[in-house]
Amino acid sequence: MSPDPTALAAAFGEAYQRDPEGVWHAPGRLNLIGEHTDYNDGFVLPFALARGVSVAAARRADGLLHLRSLQAADQGVVVPVDGGSLEGWAAYPAGVAWLLREHGAGGASLLIDSDLPAGAGLSSSAALECATALALCDLYGIEIDRRELALLAQRAENEHVGVPCGIMDQSASLLSRDGHALLLDCRSGLSSHVPFDPAASGLTVLVVDTRAAHTLTAGEYARRRAECEEAARLLGVPALRDVKDLAAALGSLADPVLRRRVQHVVTENHRVEAAVGLLRAGAVAELGSMLTASHLSLRDQFEVSWPEADVAVEEALRAGARGGRMIGGGFGGSAIVLTAADRAGNVRAAIEDAYAARSWTAPAIFEAEPAAGARRVI
Repeated sequence: MSPDPTALAAAFGEAYQRDPEGVWHAPGRLNLIGEHTDYNDGFVLPFALARGVSVAAARRADGLLHLRSLQAADQGVVVPVDGGSLEGWAAYPAGVAWLLREHGAGGASLLIDSDLPAGAGLSSSAALECATALALCDLYGIEIDRRELALLAQRAENEHVGVPCGIMDQSASLLSRDGHALLLDCRSGLSSHVPFDPAASGLTVLVVDTRAAHTLTAGEYARRRAECEEAARLLGVPALRDVKDLAAALGSLADPVLRRRVQHVVTENHRVEAAVGLLRAGAVAELGSMLTASHLSLRDQFEVSWPEADVAVEEALRAGARGGRMIGGGFGGSAIVLTAADRAGNVRAAIEDAYAARSWTAPAIFEAEPAAGARRVI
């Protein structure tokens, strides 16, 4: 359930002593399959969640950005809309505002609310960027195609937060459609909607927030990206998406680390294409094996999984789930599990019991269905 827009509007009035001019919502995303392929110019298949980030906003005439969050302990941040430098949560909306200044955006007061757990790999940062971007565009009458707006939000995260993310998260938040996954070609930016209704097939998608928080700015994400770029350079291709003969590519690389990275990216792109074929054929249950294969590759070839995710997937499979995998950049965050709806309770209990047996913090588990993309709600 997304944040209550009426309550957020009321909270805005209390915080700023005026009514907001609107409330905008952008969803988090769950990447069904296609991990670490986006910045390699490959394919991804995410879908939007019902949960996300909402922003209540109003224009200001003094050239300032006032940023407050109901989830932040601080009293908010005030920065010039002309530009600057920030760290922490406020860098995400401020970065978007600074780039939109080039398109005519001015000062604004923003109040932010979220029901996405930060650090869970569900793209709370992109949701914050996209909700802010929609709000400022509407407030200032800025018309930007949603594909271009996704690129602007990505640029804000790259330049003003320092995370070299790909385009997937922002595209999923802005372009998704209810009851569909979004097939995104990360090179061309072209996308198409693929029907995905697990409930109609008697299936449930479980999101397992492992409670092992990740921090993409810690360096491992950037290191994996650099390794992929180095491998592409050595192979003489623009990006790993362009590797056509995997065996030949692996044979020409001396570094075993780079060989593992290439193997994951190339086979993961194939898995995305296979998953799309299964969905279009209505064979939703057969996705499970693709998810599990993706997890094993992320664990063993790309080396970005973590113990809590491995246990979640292993115990889910043992309890009868169709498949599962870690999601997100890695080293913490969430996993997804595809299971028959009538087994979901058993799968959930098996994961919770395994965590308790290891004295780990209990996971947060919830069901997910493909939801609509970012929009104005008031």
